[in-house]
Amino acid sequence: MTEAAEGSARWYVIHTYSGYEDKVAKDLEKIVENRRLQDLIVDVRIPTRTTTETVTKIVTKKDENGKSVKDQNGHVIKEEQQVEKPVEQKLFPGYVLVKMVMTNQTWFIVRNTRGCTGFVGHDSKLVPDSKPVPLTDEEAAKWGVEIKTERIAFEVGEEVKVVEGTYSGHVGVIDSIDHAEETAVLVFDETMLGRRFVAEVDLSRIVPLN
Repeated sequence: MTEAAEGSARWYVIHTYSGYEDKVAKDLEKIVENRRLQDLIVDVRIPTRTTTETVTKIVTKKDENGKSVKDQNGHVIKEEQQVEKPVEQKLFPGYVLVKMVMTNQTWFIVRNTRGCTGFVGHDSKLVPDSKPVPLTDEEAAKWGVEIKTERIAFEVGEEVKVVEGTYSGHVGVIDSIDHAEETAVLVFDETMLGRRFVAEVDLSRIVPLN
């Protein structure tokens, strides 16, 4: 007997064993695909945020024409470059969000996915035959879902200001842009640490100066 869908899909939070978030999400997505349940379980997410860590790279010093700079003995000059690397972190370790139509079938599938310990805010032992309560739109936003961001189009040679991260508040000029990685190499006019300063910064962390 086929169950009737109970309303439209809503966001629910499930709890997992520590370190099982990725496995639960992947296993659930596989089950949905194999059983063709995309119309009932429409999305599975692990809320994350991208932060950065700064690493030092030794690179070849370049002149304004992009050619290697050499010393009096003909040796290529090396210099240090501070690079910000994106690091993805889980916002809520131990939790996975599922957008689904709540039916007996979907509840059973999600609840019995290996590594899942249950729905947050629901205890069928205390309230028999009850079903989990979905997140409100406001709660879903706090959990980091359905939030869209837009990127500003930058150009090489443009003067920008860093607004987040290690170099927040500093002004630099875009030397190059990596659209695939969504990062830009900035050259700072100011002197930091007593040497010419170059850094790679995520595009989301800079804004046009003017």
